[in-house]
Amino acid sequence: MPTELDTALNTIMDGLVQPGQPFETVDFEQFGQQLPAFKNAPPSLAHYFAHYCNEHKDLTFIVDGDIRLTFGECWEAATHVAAGLAQTHGIEKGDRVGIAARNSANWIIAYMGIIMSGGCATLLNGFWTGDELAYGIRLAECKLVLADEGRAKRLDGTDHPAKLVIFDHDGPPSKGLASTWADGNTAMAMLGELGPDDLATILYTSGSTGQSKGAWSDHRGVVHGTFSYVSQSAMAAILLTQQGTPPSDQPCALIAVPLFHVTGEVPLFLQSYGIARKLVMMPKWDAGEALRLMEAEKVSYFVGVPLMSYEIATHPDRASFDISSCKSFAAGGAPRPVDHVTKIKEAFPEGFPLLGYGLTETNGVGCGNFNENYMAKPGSTGKASRPMVDLAILDDDGNKLAQGKVGEVCIRTVANFRGYWKNDEATEAAFTSDGYFRTGDLGYLDEDEYLFIVDRKKDIIIRGGENITCIEVEEGIYAHEGIAECSVFGVPEERMGEVPAAVFYMKDGHSMTPEQLREFMLEKMAPFKVPLVEHIWISDKALPRLGTQKIDKRTVRTMFAGDLIE
Repeated sequence: MPTELDTALNTIMDGLVQPGQPFETVDFEQFGQQLPAFKNAPPSLAHYFAHYCNEHKDLTFIVDGDIRLTFGECWEAATHVAAGLAQTHGIEKGDRVGIAARNSANWIIAYMGIIMSGGCATLLNGFWTGDELAYGIRLAECKLVLADEGRAKRLDGTDHPAKLVIFDHDGPPSKGLASTWADGNTAMAMLGELGPDDLATILYTSGSTGQSKGAWSDHRGVVHGTFSYVSQSAMAAILLTQQGTPPSDQPCALIAVPLFHVTGEVPLFLQSYGIARKLVMMPKWDAGEALRLMEAEKVSYFVGVPLMSYEIATHPDRASFDISSCKSFAAGGAPRPVDHVTKIKEAFPEGFPLLGYGLTETNGVGCGNFNENYMAKPGSTGKASRPMVDLAILDDDGNKLAQGKVGEVCIRTVANFRGYWKNDEATEAAFTSDGYFRTGDLGYLDEDEYLFIVDRKKDIIIRGGENITCIEVEEGIYAHEGIAECSVFGVPEERMGEVPAAVFYMKDGHSMTPEQLREFMLEKMAPFKVPLVEHIWISDKALPRLGTQKIDKRTVRTMFAGDLIE
């Protein structure tokens, strides 16, 4: 039966999508289907920035250490970056421009400038090694890469075609982004050229085939993904007003997740323009520093991978800080353990834990579980987000399964990405013929249409929100000439949710310790992908195999890590 909260939210959203209302929907044809689209959605991200930076021009937008910038100042700075990209570096509409850097105010200005110059914001994973960054640059065929000093050093000596331009995180944008700074009307001129079908972003996603793929989206997809979240926030604001507790201060969020991930990019960063939200930066995660910033800036919304809100709730100094302004503790990017939900609610009785479910390929759009409903169903990722999401549980042939039956979770919206860059085969496999994106997650819908994820079809490990493909790690192990065979899988870990583990078997005449294998892997692979020594085991015989002659990963995991997974 629908809860009282479900009924209230549905009534509010029914009103918001009516003709003449801010989130009125109209039909848009895609995959031969009529899908709901927002009638009032701006035609591009550039138009979105222009409208809301003007509407909220005097409000603080970014706080990054001593740097404080209003929406209007961010727009002005981004127009200079757009002009510099076009005039100094020759960026034209559709050119891929990479960002390889940690979070900062200048990362955000760089993103805006790329979009406003007509370029495609290509978000390189800041945790990658130099070779991995170079691979991402080659894959997207980046013409230019804006990198901070740390990532630029990693790229030294690697093979990639892009022009590398270094920017600084410190100081005002005019200083940190001086190498891409110019005067000119590029941004205003581009508003007359950019439209919904133009290339907007490339984000990288780990799938079951090893190396990362570049998921590209047009402006329609990213704007609608963003507007989906803006509509949800409007719905929540109306609900609070009806309950007699309307929001008073400017909303404020702490950015503790990487902006190159879809969670950081769409629901956190991009949504903030539409809801006039202040963003507070922290360059590196530290729960104690998060508490200090939350008190100082009156943070009202926190989102991170599940371990982050849990670390805030259980921090020994938590009682020393006044973070009563924070009413929402959201998580995304990885499953949240059920016991974390209760502990967060106990720590913050006036607030609520929230959970979102979306993917890079859906521009972060999917499901949400809120407030009392989340407390009632802490194992669920919630209901499909209205009015955009068409959620279905399908079998391998694309047929819809009945309520309660486990199948592949599939999502259809105009916010979905358009494909994997230069990979038609993977793109075709990702979609059903009628436009559902196959998430690779296995789940079911209960009697109230709440989604429960039970397993993954894709052979990936989610470590603190970072996707790691088992195949990629296995390839890193097989690169050693002495390895006969290996198997990589995930094991539970309290802070990160899950971490990689490996079992290997040596060729005759070769020997190696787990410590030596780890050192070998760290030379070529980002540290977060490499198993810790205590999660690397040596087998004294060939690994068990299935009837197909593939290594029986499930049996291997039980044999070597059984005590960790019980």
